[in-house]
Amino acid sequence: MRLQVKGKNVEVSDALRGYAEEKLGKVGRHLNDATRLEVELAIEKNPSISENQVAEATVWTKGPILRASERSTDMRASIDLLAEKLERQVHRYRDKRRRGANRHSESGLEARLTAAGEEEPVIVKTKQFAVKPMTPEEAVLQLELIGHDFFVFRNVESDDVNVVYRRRDGKYGLIEPQVS
Repeated sequence: MRLQVKGKNVEVSDALRGYAEEKLGKVGRHLNDATRLEVELAIEKNPSISENQVAEATVWTKGPILRASERSTDMRASIDLLAEKLERQVHRYRDKRRRGANRHSESGLEARLTAAGEEEPVIVKTKQFAVKPMTPEEAVLQLELIGHDFFVFRNVESDDVNVVYRRRDGKYGLIEPQVS
């Protein structure tokens, strides 16, 4: 497995690179088919964000791509949290593969695989709610009130269903559909 550590707005010292390789190298040992693990360490420049030390990782396997991101006030703590999160994902991934192989015949398992070699996603919960007409600014306020990462609403200006979401940098994004 190839492990690459890179920095964004931060100089990655040999000590920090070694620490990341030590902590995240364990994840690669749990995956037989992991081909590449890429770690990006970053420092957010926004002074209003207290947990500005960010560690993100992407693991390419023969099956799904595993991604995780953690942030804290210390880069080593972020790396520790990231390693824990990736280990949980790896265990879930391995358990799914084991259960799928035991429960289904080879042909049944192949029928569930997508063209990309991943298992089809399963919807475990369906939720219905009234989509209220409001401005994007009102939707951001609702988003903050409910404490979610996104909020679906009907835009009073266009009468279309839109989504506002919280970005990683702490700002907000607006998704407006286009009919093609």
